[in-house]
Amino acid sequence: MDIAAPRFEHLDEPLGLGESRPRLSWIINSESPGWRQSAYEISARGERVLVESAESVLVPWPFAPLAARERVEVGVRVRDAEGAWSDWSPPAVAEAGLLAPADWTARFVAPPGEEQLLRGEFTVRPAVASARLYATALGVYEIELNGVTVGDHVMAPGWTSYTHRLRYQTYDVTTLLRPGSNTLGAILAEGWYRGRLGFQGGTVAVYGERLALLAQLEITYADGTVQRYGTGPDWQCAPGPILASGIYDGETHDARLRTPTGWRPVDPLEHDLSTLVAPTGPPVRRTRELTPVEILTSPSGQTILDFGQNLVGRLRVTARGQAGERVVLRHAEVLEAGELSIRPLRTAAATDVYILRGDPEEVWEPRFTFHGFRYASVEGPVDPALVRAVVCHTDMERTGHFECSDALVNRLHENVVWSMRGNFLDLPTDCPQRDERLGWTGDLQVFTPAAAFLHDCAGMLTSWLADLAAEQAPSGAVPVVVPNVLGERAVIAAAGWGDAAVLVPWTLFQRYGDAGLLERQFPSMRRYVDHVAELAGDGRLWDGGYQFGDWLDPAAPPDKPGDGRTPKEVVATAYLAHSAKVVAEAAAVLGQDAGPYTALSAQVRQAFADAYVSPEGMVLGDSATGYALALRFDLLPTREQRVFAGERLARVLADGGHHIATGFLGTPEVCDALTEAGQVEAAYRLLLQRECPSWLYAVTMGATTIWERWDSMLPDGTVNPGEMTSFNHYAFGAVADWLHRVVAGIAPAAPGYRRILLSPRPGADLTYAKATLRTPYGTAELSWTLTKNTMTTNAVIPPNTTALVTLPHTPPFEIQSGTYHWTTPWTGRDSTDNPPR
Repeated sequence: MDIAAPRFEHLDEPLGLGESRPRLSWIINSESPGWRQSAYEISARGERVLVESAESVLVPWPFAPLAARERVEVGVRVRDAEGAWSDWSPPAVAEAGLLAPADWTARFVAPPGEEQLLRGEFTVRPAVASARLYATALGVYEIELNGVTVGDHVMAPGWTSYTHRLRYQTYDVTTLLRPGSNTLGAILAEGWYRGRLGFQGGTVAVYGERLALLAQLEITYADGTVQRYGTGPDWQCAPGPILASGIYDGETHDARLRTPTGWRPVDPLEHDLSTLVAPTGPPVRRTRELTPVEILTSPSGQTILDFGQNLVGRLRVTARGQAGERVVLRHAEVLEAGELSIRPLRTAAATDVYILRGDPEEVWEPRFTFHGFRYASVEGPVDPALVRAVVCHTDMERTGHFECSDALVNRLHENVVWSMRGNFLDLPTDCPQRDERLGWTGDLQVFTPAAAFLHDCAGMLTSWLADLAAEQAPSGAVPVVVPNVLGERAVIAAAGWGDAAVLVPWTLFQRYGDAGLLERQFPSMRRYVDHVAELAGDGRLWDGGYQFGDWLDPAAPPDKPGDGRTPKEVVATAYLAHSAKVVAEAAAVLGQDAGPYTALSAQVRQAFADAYVSPEGMVLGDSATGYALALRFDLLPTREQRVFAGERLARVLADGGHHIATGFLGTPEVCDALTEAGQVEAAYRLLLQRECPSWLYAVTMGATTIWERWDSMLPDGTVNPGEMTSFNHYAFGAVADWLHRVVAGIAPAAPGYRRILLSPRPGADLTYAKATLRTPYGTAELSWTLTKNTMTTNAVIPPNTTALVTLPHTPPFEIQSGTYHWTTPWTGRDSTDNPPR
């Protein structure tokens, strides 16, 4: 057995840790079947601590807290159940960041006007041992040391609720220093801080009018002395080459202005340093480049590049021309009549402009904007074949994969992955292309289970949840977008949206085993449910106030996306019952009193049944979403009602030709509701439907991401006439979670996959499926193949875990870690697919 180097919190790059007592995790590699840990020993600072425990995920820091800037090397070894010790792991090195306002000697500085470039000069002695740069901005920034860009971050410091939390970054700049005179410089842009945000024209300067930089360089010499230099009164500023830069509208860069003139002093700017926090997840980076798959000429004569994939990022161009010539880049997700379809962008110009300097060759990529696009038009002295699409997103590690015997389902799954990439750009947004790009709570609430399988997003979403809690109203209401840039109108209790306060941390606990996150968010979870319970009143029915309902039910009119088939009070009351139950379960995990929330959930459940369910089990509205929520949230008191609801759900869908009949809130639950009701084949017929509305309709229309509407593009190739039409929205991609857990068959049976459920449910004409997941304990894998009479299943269970296996036509059984191969009878429909009890 051997151990990988331990991990600190949820970070793969623990430089600038914000935790003085970082939790540790490690993965054991062992070929011994049933391997279990019985103890671990951690080494750091010349100390060793032995702990009798089988835990290996997010274990407590056993030493004195780290001091600011402290660098520590940590090793781990483990003991198995027989008493044998492993070798020590490779050492993992972490370094604390600046942990308190007093650790900052630099101060924010701001240009007095619209200058973008800032610089300061300092002298360095010989014999530098190490150097760290701590930096952030009000706005977005890129920083240079002696003309070399520091780091590879994009759109730093990212987007948080700046009033409450402003992230700073830590960079190792040891190799960029030189003896003698050195220059530290930066360029600022509006970003989310001062730029236009929101729809219907949006709002500018949501967070402040003035851009500013904070940078603190700390140089440690070989003799142990430390030199500090940072932003302050000696810094200067000047205009730069960026004439305009916005999230929605794009960037204009005049390369003739690349050599700045007219330097003048900066202004000091007061800002609360207690809001500064270290990142809990990875930064946004350039992650790949795509070349055009086709160069088209539109009917109007435009040169249009097709990159073959709807993506998020920007273009890099190579230009050759005269000074003053312009390169103009316009972006769109789809073509309509051979031209860029820009109507779905609404007021977002999504246009980048580069004005040439006149060099023999000029390579340019925007710095401070991003676009959602597959197609781009190019005007100016550029070779279209040399244009590259640079993909940008939070640099999360890919953890989960899925494949099956149906090529269209595989493409659907790949579309989900690309939508997550595009919309997990520093925070989880709804869409990446139009004048919106906001952190809608409802979208993430339904998608978190799929997201947590596909990528390691724990650190990123930890930050987003901290913003949610910070922006939660005193009443307990949660903004529908986080960070909230829509003002008081967005602070409402909306079922499925506000419930993100409860359901996102609970899902992350289930998938990553992070009880610390659950504990931090628990006051927010409780306050939200308390608030909704107050709105529901003694009758325990949440039947008032504004509700989105089952948003974008395909039956809703294009201009009224909330007017679906399911009564909004049914949706809202169902969510109250569910969230109250989850808060009770979280309280039990944390050792708190679960009783009030258990009682509340039971009361709401009974009120739901009394008001909205007939004695035989018909749910008010008789809709797919109503039955799916009632079944999944356990709102039907009797077995007879549950049987009826499961059969009725299948019948409603069959009567609709096995087309999708659900919106944002029903869609994530409908396949599971059918599965649990013994209607697996009905779930598969829904999955494999190709006509609109369905998941595969978009695939047959050439989609490479998940659409916002089931019919974002109509069968004739025209774009949906509704004002709100995105071709990159991950919400309906929540079905990927069902693909992972049910089709392939890997699900958590205990938090963090400490116990794994292997429960594949083949259906329709699929003959093969496979899922692979890097759990916190190591890689789990399950694949199955069907022949006429046989199901062959292969499984890998990581060390220090167990699994419950429920194969079709086979009694459940438990296994320890190891590699397994089973051959079982296959006669078609699973005899274990029984109606609910």
